[in-house]
Amino acid sequence: MTDPLNHSYYAATAHKWQQHYDTQGDLNCDVAVIGGGFTGLSAALACAERGFSVILVEAEQIGFGASGRNGGQLIPGLRWTTSELEAEFGRERADALFDLCWRDNRVQARIAKHGIDCDLKAGHLEAAWTPKDFDAMRREADYLATRFDYETDIIAKAAMGSHIASPLYHGGVYDAHAGHFHPLNYAIGLAEAADKVGVRILEGQRASWNHEGNDSKLSAGESKIDARYIVNATDSWIGDVEPDLGRYTVPIMNYNIATAPLANADALLPSDAAVADSRFVLNYFRLSADKRLIFGGGERYSQTPPRDIAAFVRPFMAEVFPQIADTKIDYGWGGAVAVTMNRLPHIGRRGNVFFAHGFSGHGALVTTLAGELIAEAMAGTAERFDVLANLPSRPFPGGKWLRRPLATLGLLYYAMKDRLG
Repeated sequence: MTDPLNHSYYAATAHKWQQHYDTQGDLNCDVAVIGGGFTGLSAALACAERGFSVILVEAEQIGFGASGRNGGQLIPGLRWTTSELEAEFGRERADALFDLCWRDNRVQARIAKHGIDCDLKAGHLEAAWTPKDFDAMRREADYLATRFDYETDIIAKAAMGSHIASPLYHGGVYDAHAGHFHPLNYAIGLAEAADKVGVRILEGQRASWNHEGNDSKLSAGESKIDARYIVNATDSWIGDVEPDLGRYTVPIMNYNIATAPLANADALLPSDAAVADSRFVLNYFRLSADKRLIFGGGERYSQTPPRDIAAFVRPFMAEVFPQIADTKIDYGWGGAVAVTMNRLPHIGRRGNVFFAHGFSGHGALVTTLAGELIAEAMAGTAERFDVLANLPSRPFPGGKWLRRPLATLGLLYYAMKDRLG
């Protein structure tokens, strides 16, 4: 399928990947995975490593969705801070969440284990849009250091030039444990690793799932798939496969651009860290391996993309970096981010079906973890899986027709507060 939103730098610079299987007749396996993004690929790979026979079904191609289009920022943790998690869930649960989502970097582990070539770089800067935001960042950095022995660098406003050539920000926090990468090449690397351990990957095959009482019948194209377990890893499309799960997220459209290679790239971001700012509708940006600025800015709550993505994003880039306001933009692309009501992921199990979705724009690291925890639970050890599966989650109100408009009103409210300071 030709996707008008995927004129991306990642697609243009992706490693070649050749699928090896197509559907011929009915299929049998221990585990059927629906979705070829980070969650589905890591679940398939981890299940196969544990001895399960695995079939992965992807309606388009590997990394087609958010996994192959995101900003490439590897930010430890969840959308909630550690202090918020402890206040809500208590000390023991906060410890478990921290160990999983901050301490255990499964993306770096997979890249190292499989030799995945995906332009991995270290460092991430959270930039404060207001002095109040910077005060909150400093408190959280102190809390991470004293409570969890997790060290970050607090960057005063006067020192921000060592990271970013922009006068907009009032300080920030630099995390050397974080980083950035080429997300589509990481997805392809996971697919290659999965292929090597026997996962059958079916691209261009749309899964359909018919529920008949307690019986579930899964198909891919013309073939039926008989599986002991099913992993639904379709994220923004989860409602197409399981309508009930679709009630827990709404899709938010997000857009990115990549400039032409910049002669002054190192001057723009001297530490080569990825950056995300503290606005509700945030800007996030980084340098690619070939010295382009990859910049994400603005959101749209309509599913209809702007006619010119580059023109839509350029003003946000120019606000941060006026010195490159008129630079050539080579690529513009976008996609949907599945957002939950509380911005925590919705992960769980219903009978023989596991699911993980709603990473709310903070999933580049935790999706790989989620896939591996699903494999652990499937193999009989569910303790770590339950840490994430027991996060609270509620469906959006409004039913099929009003859910998205009501969610949009709420998001617009917070975006307006953002603009008003």
